[in-house]
Amino acid sequence: MPMIDIYLPKGIVRDTRQLAIDAASTVKSVEGVPDIPMFRQNTAAFVHEIDSSSMADVDGDAHHVRVQVLTNAGALDREKQIAVVRRLTDLVAAAANDADLVDRTWVLLTEAAPGGWGLWGHAHTNEEIVAAARARLSKG
Repeated sequence: MPMIDIYLPKGIVRDTRQLAIDAASTVKSVEGVPDIPMFRQNTAAFVHEIDSSSMADVDGDAHHVRVQVLTNAGALDREKQIAVVRRLTDLVAAAANDADLVDRTWVLLTEAAPGGWGLWGHAHTNEEIVAAARARLSKG
């Protein structure tokens, strides 16, 4: 149930809501979790448009994108890490209609510590998340 934050210069993407939907769908797909409400309603992306005067690289260029993906520990094996980074990078470049963004998009993968994934008012371990998913799957 990843949380995705996309930080980009204001105005480079026309439809930020669609970018959020596509980013959440992409990560959910790569993660390979069942298509149940538990995962559909708790995998989300937030697009943060930033004024270009508030960001810069060493040369002063502000045309960069930062994508932070937070998952529960162990959700992405190495193959899935590579797929998430590639697909989100390509998604951002396509949404901005700017192929050069592939070279200026940073994707950071972060895992919450066991017990550090809060949902439904409870700090879940990985085992608790798996148990909750199994319980929901058994209900049909």
